[in-house]
Amino acid sequence: MATLKLPYGPDVPLSLPSPEALGTAAGNIFEWVTNGGLADLTPLPSEVLHTAPQCTVSRYDSVTRRDDENPVILLVPPLAAPATCFDLRRGCSMAEHFVTRGHRTYLVDYGTIAFSDRRLGLEHWVDKVIPDAVDVAARDSGKPIHIVAWCLGGIMSLLAQASRHDLPIASITAIASPFDVSQVPLIAPIRPIAIRTGGRLGTLAYTALGGAPAPLVRWAFQLSSVDKYVTKPLAIMTHLDDRDFLAQIQAVDAFTANMAAYPGRMFGQLYHRFMRTNDLADGTIDLGHGVISLAEVSVPVLAIAGNDDVIAPKNAVHHLGDLLPGSPEVVLDSAPGGHLGVLAGRKARSTTWRSIDRFLAKRAATAA
Repeated sequence: MATLKLPYGPDVPLSLPSPEALGTAAGNIFEWVTNGGLADLTPLPSEVLHTAPQCTVSRYDSVTRRDDENPVILLVPPLAAPATCFDLRRGCSMAEHFVTRGHRTYLVDYGTIAFSDRRLGLEHWVDKVIPDAVDVAARDSGKPIHIVAWCLGGIMSLLAQASRHDLPIASITAIASPFDVSQVPLIAPIRPIAIRTGGRLGTLAYTALGGAPAPLVRWAFQLSSVDKYVTKPLAIMTHLDDRDFLAQIQAVDAFTANMAAYPGRMFGQLYHRFMRTNDLADGTIDLGHGVISLAEVSVPVLAIAGNDDVIAPKNAVHHLGDLLPGSPEVVLDSAPGGHLGVLAGRKARSTTWRSIDRFLAKRAATAA
């Protein structure tokens, strides 16, 4: 069979499609053109319980009979990425998965970050936003909360629990959360320059911009999977008969188009504390009101890495296992996918989500 060699990614086999595949492809194209796409991007029904600056807490409506014995879940996104990461599309939504399995499921959404928010730092989310969201969900459900977080959301959740043992948090799942940035290939070429200049060039840039603007964040996210963006047109052409594949492409494009900005102070902390000095590699960080140590985390933790993630590679994510001596149980796992794919990719339905199901089932059994 002939193959097409690409500058990025694997070679693509070339073969004549069957009449059935051609018919399916024609139907998909017609529906895409007439309906504007194939993905069902209808948000999962939810009810807003709490609204405050950078902290809107919603409870997803149950589509089946809720099992009150199941762990209660709070979904915590990172900054800059829309909270739809947990509800990408119908049929490929982590929130829908949990709700369908009978979990009372909550979401904290930070909303739009404006230039006026440029003075907000990481401590705002660690000390205020996440604790408030946990308290709202715990009061509404009457039970301790199991956090499921993505990327920076996992880091902030762990820091919040380490500094506030009184929070009703029962466990934390951190997906694609890097704790040793020296293991991140995208940052490796930049760190020596930032270290040598004391971070002055980066400081000048984000100070002038008031943070990291949404277009810059979107560009950086696309750069992390440049091979997929280069080969995307060909991938679509060779999968025109695969409705689920095309729907996923559309949903990821919609997600990426809604990237938000980082506040100036927050981005400065990420730049200096995380990227330049790699503070969290030893498990401690000073956010201006004292040192927070991950050694103080006192709940079970699950850390899941994406096998193809260049933003949070496996070694950077699993480094967390060396930083949690106070946790009663630390589970390190990995699953197929890149930074978003490990959370919301098509394979995540049978890998990442099932790993979380097993972790939560063990928590429920222990509680019982």
